[in-house]
Amino acid sequence: MANLETKYMGLTLKNPLIVGSSRLTDSVEKIKALAESGAGAVVLKSLFEEQIEYEAEHEYASQEGEGFHYQEAADYIKGYSRENRVSNYLKLIKDAKEAVDIPVIASVNCVSSREWTAYAKKFERAGADALELNIFILPSDPMHTAKDNEQVYFDIAQKVKKQISIPLSLKVSYYFSGLANTFRELSWTGIDGMVLFNRFFSPDIDVDSMKVTSSFIFSTPEELAISLRWVAMLSGKLHCDIAASTGIHDGKAIIKQLLAGAAATQVTSVLYKEGNKKIGEMLAELNNWMDQKGFKTIDEFKGKMSQKEVDNPATYERVQFMKHFAGIE
Repeated sequence: MANLETKYMGLTLKNPLIVGSSRLTDSVEKIKALAESGAGAVVLKSLFEEQIEYEAEHEYASQEGEGFHYQEAADYIKGYSRENRVSNYLKLIKDAKEAVDIPVIASVNCVSSREWTAYAKKFERAGADALELNIFILPSDPMHTAKDNEQVYFDIAQKVKKQISIPLSLKVSYYFSGLANTFRELSWTGIDGMVLFNRFFSPDIDVDSMKVTSSFIFSTPEELAISLRWVAMLSGKLHCDIAASTGIHDGKAIIKQLLAGAAATQVTSVLYKEGNKKIGEMLAELNNWMDQKGFKTIDEFKGKMSQKEVDNPATYERVQFMKHFAGIE
Protein backbone atom coordinates (compact mmCIF):
# COMPACT_ATOMS: atom_id res chain seq x y z
CA MET A 1 0.00 0.00 0.00
CA ALA A 2 1.30 3.41 -1.00
CA ASN A 3 1.41 6.28 1.49
CA LEU A 4 -1.14 8.87 0.31
CA GLU A 5 -0.20 11.47 2.93
CA THR A 6 0.46 14.98 1.67
CA LYS A 7 1.26 18.41 3.06
CA TYR A 8 -0.96 21.36 2.18
CA MET A 9 -0.45 24.81 3.71
CA GLY A 10 1.56 23.18 6.49
CA LEU A 11 -1.32 20.84 7.33
CA THR A 12 -0.81 17.09 7.19
CA LEU A 13 -3.53 15.42 5.15
CA LYS A 14 -3.90 11.64 5.11
CA ASN A 15 -4.60 11.95 1.39
CA PRO A 16 -4.89 14.77 -1.17
CA LEU A 17 -8.69 14.61 -1.59
CA ILE A 18 -10.33 17.64 -0.01
CA VAL A 19 -14.09 18.02 -0.18
CA GLY A 20 -14.71 21.55 -1.39
CA SER A 21 -17.01 24.16 0.10
CA SER A 22 -20.63 23.26 -0.67
CA ARG A 23 -23.85 21.96 0.84
CA LEU A 24 -21.95 18.71 1.30
CA THR A 25 -20.10 20.34 4.21
CA ASP A 26 -22.81 22.40 5.88
CA SER A 27 -23.51 20.11 8.85
CA VAL A 28 -21.61 17.98 11.32
CA GLU A 29 -23.44 14.85 10.18
CA LYS A 30 -22.39 15.34 6.56
CA ILE A 31 -18.81 16.13 7.55
CA LYS A 32 -18.61 12.98 9.68
CA ALA A 33 -19.86 10.92 6.74
CA LEU A 34 -17.23 12.46 4.45
CA ALA A 35 -14.46 11.73 6.95
CA GLU A 36 -15.65 8.14 7.35
CA SER A 37 -15.63 7.80 3.55
CA GLY A 38 -11.95 8.74 3.49
CA ALA A 39 -11.78 12.49 2.76
CA GLY A 40 -8.42 14.03 3.62
CA ALA A 41 -9.96 17.36 4.69
CA VAL A 42 -13.13 19.41 4.28
CA VAL A 43 -13.80 23.03 3.45
CA LEU A 44 -16.96 24.21 5.19
CA LYS A 45 -19.81 25.72 3.22
CA SER A 46 -18.93 29.38 2.74
CA LEU A 47 -20.16 32.15 4.93
CA PHE A 48 -20.94 35.01 2.52
CA GLU A 49 -19.81 38.53 3.25
CA GLU A 50 -23.00 39.78 1.58
CA GLN A 51 -25.14 37.57 3.82
CA ILE A 52 -23.70 39.10 6.94
CA GLU A 53 -24.19 42.63 5.68
CA TYR A 54 -27.66 42.00 4.28
CA GLU A 55 -28.97 40.28 7.37
CA ALA A 56 -27.64 43.03 9.57
CA GLU A 57 -29.20 45.75 7.46
CA HIS A 58 -32.46 43.80 7.03
CA GLU A 59 -32.81 43.26 10.75
CA TYR A 60 -32.11 46.94 11.39
CA ALA A 61 -34.66 48.04 8.78
CA SER A 62 -37.35 45.72 10.14
CA GLN A 63 -36.92 47.19 13.63
CA GLU A 64 -36.88 50.83 12.59
CA GLY A 65 -40.66 50.98 12.38
CA GLU A 66 -40.98 49.59 15.91
CA GLY A 67 -39.41 52.47 17.75
CA PHE A 68 -35.71 51.65 17.45
CA HIS A 69 -34.59 55.10 16.40
CA TYR A 70 -31.70 55.63 18.79
CA GLN A 71 -28.30 55.09 17.22
CA GLU A 72 -27.12 53.04 20.19
CA ALA A 73 -30.07 50.66 19.80
CA ALA A 74 -29.59 50.49 16.04
CA ASP A 75 -25.94 49.60 16.43
CA TYR A 76 -26.83 46.88 18.93
CA ILE A 77 -29.43 45.33 16.60
CA LYS A 78 -27.06 45.35 13.65
CA GLY A 79 -24.31 43.88 15.78
CA TYR A 80 -26.57 41.16 17.14
CA SER A 81 -27.64 40.13 13.65
CA ARG A 82 -24.04 39.74 12.59
CA GLU A 83 -23.07 37.88 15.74
CA ASN A 84 -26.09 35.59 15.55
CA ARG A 85 -25.28 34.60 11.99
CA VAL A 86 -21.60 34.15 12.70
CA SER A 87 -22.30 32.27 15.92
CA ASN A 88 -24.01 29.50 13.94
CA TYR A 89 -20.92 29.18 11.79
CA LEU A 90 -18.58 29.20 14.75
CA LYS A 91 -20.61 26.39 16.31
CA LEU A 92 -20.31 24.38 13.08
CA ILE A 93 -16.53 24.79 13.18
CA LYS A 94 -16.31 23.80 16.84
CA ASP A 95 -18.64 20.81 16.54
CA ALA A 96 -17.00 19.57 13.34
CA LYS A 97 -13.56 19.70 14.93
CA GLU A 98 -14.82 17.63 17.86
CA ALA A 99 -16.46 15.11 15.53
CA VAL A 100 -13.66 14.36 13.03
CA ASP A 101 -9.91 13.95 13.04
CA ILE A 102 -9.25 15.56 9.65
CA PRO A 103 -8.51 19.25 8.98
CA VAL A 104 -11.57 21.50 8.95
CA ILE A 105 -11.10 24.59 6.81
CA ALA A 106 -13.44 27.56 7.27
CA SER A 107 -14.53 29.47 4.17
CA VAL A 108 -15.68 32.99 3.42
CA ASN A 109 -16.98 34.13 0.06
CA CYS A 110 -15.94 37.77 -0.10
CA VAL A 111 -15.62 40.71 -2.46
CA SER A 112 -14.12 43.40 -0.23
CA SER A 113 -11.83 44.00 2.74
CA ARG A 114 -14.51 45.69 4.83
CA GLU A 115 -15.27 44.99 8.49
CA TRP A 116 -16.11 41.31 7.94
CA THR A 117 -12.36 40.63 8.11
CA ALA A 118 -12.51 41.14 11.88
CA TYR A 119 -14.40 37.83 12.13
CA ALA A 120 -11.47 35.85 10.75
CA LYS A 121 -9.95 35.68 14.23
CA LYS A 122 -13.15 34.14 15.56
CA PHE A 123 -12.93 31.30 13.05
CA GLU A 124 -9.45 30.55 14.32
CA ARG A 125 -10.58 30.65 17.96
CA ALA A 126 -13.44 28.28 17.15
CA GLY A 127 -10.86 25.71 16.04
CA ALA A 128 -10.63 26.06 12.27
CA ASP A 129 -7.40 24.53 10.98
CA ALA A 130 -7.22 27.05 8.14
CA LEU A 131 -9.27 29.69 6.36
CA GLU A 132 -10.08 29.74 2.66
CA LEU A 133 -11.26 32.97 1.02
CA ASN A 134 -13.31 32.45 -2.09
CA ILE A 135 -12.80 35.67 -4.02
CA PHE A 136 -14.24 36.43 -7.43
CA ILE A 137 -14.66 39.91 -8.83
CA LEU A 138 -16.08 39.90 -12.34
CA PRO A 139 -14.13 42.52 -14.33
CA SER A 140 -17.36 43.92 -15.79
CA ASP A 141 -17.17 47.56 -14.69
CA PRO A 142 -15.71 49.59 -17.60
CA MET A 143 -14.64 52.28 -15.14
CA HIS A 144 -12.35 49.88 -13.23
CA THR A 145 -8.93 48.99 -14.59
CA ALA A 146 -7.33 45.58 -14.20
CA LYS A 147 -5.13 47.08 -11.48
CA ASP A 148 -8.21 48.33 -9.61
CA ASN A 149 -9.78 44.87 -9.60
CA GLU A 150 -6.56 43.08 -8.69
CA GLN A 151 -5.83 45.43 -5.80
CA VAL A 152 -8.94 44.18 -3.99
CA TYR A 153 -7.41 40.69 -3.78
CA PHE A 154 -4.26 42.10 -2.21
CA ASP A 155 -6.23 44.25 0.23
CA ILE A 156 -8.31 41.27 1.39
CA ALA A 157 -5.33 38.92 1.72
CA GLN A 158 -3.20 41.38 3.65
CA LYS A 159 -5.98 42.49 5.99
CA VAL A 160 -7.10 38.96 6.85
CA LYS A 161 -3.53 37.69 7.22
CA LYS A 162 -3.01 40.24 9.99
CA GLN A 163 -5.98 38.81 11.88
CA ILE A 164 -5.01 35.14 12.01
CA SER A 165 -2.10 32.80 12.57
CA ILE A 166 -3.70 29.73 10.97
CA PRO A 167 -2.98 29.04 7.27
CA LEU A 168 -4.80 31.21 4.74
CA SER A 169 -5.64 30.30 1.15
CA LEU A 170 -7.26 32.20 -1.69
CA LYS A 171 -9.64 30.44 -4.05
CA VAL A 172 -9.56 32.50 -7.22
CA SER A 173 -10.68 32.55 -10.84
CA TYR A 174 -8.74 32.79 -14.08
CA TYR A 175 -10.18 36.24 -14.95
CA PHE A 176 -6.87 38.09 -14.75
CA SER A 177 -5.11 39.98 -17.53
CA GLY A 178 -1.69 39.08 -16.11
CA LEU A 179 -2.58 35.89 -14.28
CA ALA A 180 0.89 34.43 -13.69
CA ASN A 181 2.37 37.72 -12.50
CA THR A 182 -0.62 38.56 -10.27
CA PHE A 183 -0.65 35.12 -8.66
CA ARG A 184 3.09 35.26 -8.07
CA GLU A 185 2.73 38.61 -6.31
CA LEU A 186 -0.27 37.38 -4.31
CA SER A 187 1.78 34.40 -3.14
CA TRP A 188 4.24 36.85 -1.58
CA THR A 189 1.58 38.48 0.63
CA GLY A 190 2.04 35.76 3.24
CA ILE A 191 -0.82 33.49 2.14
CA ASP A 192 -0.20 29.78 2.43
CA GLY A 193 -2.14 28.43 -0.53
CA MET A 194 -4.02 29.19 -3.72
CA VAL A 195 -6.92 27.15 -5.06
CA LEU A 196 -7.18 27.06 -8.85
CA PHE A 197 -9.96 27.74 -9.67
CA ASN A 198 -13.27 28.70 -8.09
CA ARG A 199 -16.53 27.88 -9.81
CA PHE A 200 -19.07 30.65 -10.19
CA PHE A 201 -22.69 31.16 -11.16
CA SER A 202 -23.20 30.86 -14.92
CA PRO A 203 -26.30 32.63 -16.26
CA ASP A 204 -28.58 31.21 -18.89
CA ILE A 205 -31.86 32.35 -20.46
CA ASP A 206 -35.03 30.30 -20.42
CA VAL A 207 -36.53 31.19 -23.79
CA ASP A 208 -39.99 29.96 -22.75
CA SER A 209 -40.35 31.87 -19.49
CA MET A 210 -38.07 34.72 -20.63
CA LYS A 211 -36.19 34.58 -17.34
CA VAL A 212 -32.53 34.48 -16.42
CA THR A 213 -31.68 31.10 -14.93
CA SER A 214 -28.54 29.24 -13.93
CA SER A 215 -26.65 26.70 -16.00
CA PHE A 216 -23.72 24.33 -15.60
CA ILE A 217 -24.19 24.00 -11.86
CA PHE A 218 -21.83 21.04 -11.71
CA SER A 219 -18.43 20.78 -13.30
CA THR A 220 -17.63 18.22 -16.00
CA PRO A 221 -14.47 16.13 -16.46
CA GLU A 222 -13.65 18.19 -19.54
CA GLU A 223 -13.10 21.28 -17.38
CA LEU A 224 -10.03 19.69 -15.82
CA ALA A 225 -7.81 21.08 -18.58
CA ILE A 226 -8.26 24.68 -17.47
CA SER A 227 -6.84 24.25 -13.99
CA LEU A 228 -4.39 21.55 -15.10
CA ARG A 229 -2.66 23.97 -17.49
CA TRP A 230 -2.21 26.66 -14.85
CA VAL A 231 -1.25 24.30 -12.03
CA ALA A 232 1.48 22.91 -14.28
CA MET A 233 2.72 26.35 -15.36
CA LEU A 234 2.68 27.89 -11.87
CA SER A 235 4.06 24.91 -9.96
CA GLY A 236 7.31 25.88 -8.31
CA LYS A 237 6.87 29.55 -9.21
CA LEU A 238 4.58 30.57 -6.35
CA HIS A 239 5.61 31.17 -2.75
CA CYS A 240 2.73 29.01 -1.50
CA ASP A 241 1.05 25.66 -2.11
CA ILE A 242 -1.41 25.04 -4.92
CA ALA A 243 -4.65 23.09 -4.63
CA ALA A 244 -6.43 22.12 -7.85
CA SER A 245 -10.18 22.43 -8.23
CA THR A 246 -12.89 21.93 -10.88
CA GLY A 247 -13.23 18.98 -13.25
CA ILE A 248 -11.82 16.39 -10.84
CA HIS A 249 -14.21 13.47 -11.25
CA ASP A 250 -12.02 10.38 -10.85
CA GLY A 251 -8.73 9.14 -9.44
CA LYS A 252 -6.94 9.72 -12.71
CA ALA A 253 -7.77 13.43 -12.51
CA ILE A 254 -6.23 13.58 -9.02
CA ILE A 255 -3.10 11.88 -10.36
CA LYS A 256 -2.83 14.38 -13.22
CA GLN A 257 -3.09 17.37 -10.91
CA LEU A 258 -0.49 15.96 -8.53
CA LEU A 259 1.85 15.29 -11.46
CA ALA A 260 1.27 18.90 -12.56
CA GLY A 261 2.39 20.11 -9.14
CA ALA A 262 -0.71 20.44 -6.97
CA ALA A 263 -0.29 19.67 -3.28
CA ALA A 264 -3.97 18.70 -2.96
CA THR A 265 -7.20 18.59 -4.92
CA GLN A 266 -10.72 19.77 -4.18
CA VAL A 267 -13.67 17.61 -5.18
CA THR A 268 -17.36 18.49 -5.10
CA SER A 269 -19.49 17.96 -8.22
CA VAL A 270 -18.78 14.25 -8.62
CA LEU A 271 -19.83 13.63 -5.00
CA TYR A 272 -23.18 15.27 -5.72
CA LYS A 273 -23.58 12.98 -8.71
CA GLU A 274 -22.26 9.70 -7.33
CA GLY A 275 -22.22 10.01 -3.55
CA ASN A 276 -19.55 9.64 -0.88
CA LYS A 277 -18.58 6.17 -2.09
CA LYS A 278 -16.77 7.90 -4.93
CA ILE A 279 -14.14 9.13 -2.45
CA GLY A 280 -12.94 5.59 -1.76
CA GLU A 281 -13.00 4.72 -5.45
CA MET A 282 -10.88 7.74 -6.38
CA LEU A 283 -8.35 7.09 -3.64
CA ALA A 284 -8.14 3.40 -4.60
CA GLU A 285 -7.38 4.45 -8.17
CA LEU A 286 -4.62 6.74 -6.94
CA ASN A 287 -3.21 4.02 -4.68
CA ASN A 288 -3.25 1.38 -7.44
CA TRP A 289 -1.53 3.71 -9.89
CA MET A 290 1.21 4.50 -7.37
CA ASP A 291 1.73 0.79 -6.75
CA GLN A 292 1.96 0.11 -10.49
CA LYS A 293 4.49 2.89 -10.99
CA GLY A 294 6.50 1.99 -7.91
CA PHE A 295 5.83 5.24 -6.05
CA LYS A 296 5.61 4.86 -2.29
CA THR A 297 4.83 8.53 -1.51
CA ILE A 298 3.19 11.43 -3.33
CA ASP A 299 6.33 13.53 -3.00
CA GLU A 300 8.12 11.07 -5.29
CA PHE A 301 6.04 12.11 -8.29
CA LYS A 302 4.42 15.45 -7.37
CA GLY A 303 5.32 18.02 -10.01
CA LYS A 304 7.08 15.55 -12.34
CA MET A 305 4.88 16.74 -15.22
CA SER A 306 4.92 20.46 -14.37
CA GLN A 307 6.03 22.89 -17.04
CA LYS A 308 9.53 23.23 -15.63
CA GLU A 309 10.03 19.44 -15.58
CA VAL A 310 8.67 18.23 -18.94
CA ASP A 311 10.81 17.92 -22.08
CA ASN A 312 8.64 20.32 -24.10
CA PRO A 313 7.45 23.06 -21.70
CA ALA A 314 5.91 25.04 -24.59
CA THR A 315 3.17 22.41 -24.74
CA TYR A 316 1.39 24.01 -21.80
CA GLU A 317 1.46 27.42 -23.48
CA ARG A 318 0.16 26.27 -26.87
CA VAL A 319 -3.35 27.72 -27.26
CA GLN A 320 -3.99 27.28 -30.97
CA PHE A 321 -5.03 23.97 -32.54
CA MET A 322 -2.03 23.78 -34.87
CA LYS A 323 -2.76 20.33 -36.15
CA HIS A 324 -6.40 21.18 -36.89
CA PHE A 325 -5.89 24.56 -38.55
CA ALA A 326 -2.84 23.52 -40.55
CA GLY A 327 -4.51 20.38 -41.79
CA ILE A 328 -1.63 18.21 -40.56
CA GLU A 329 -2.49 14.54 -40.18
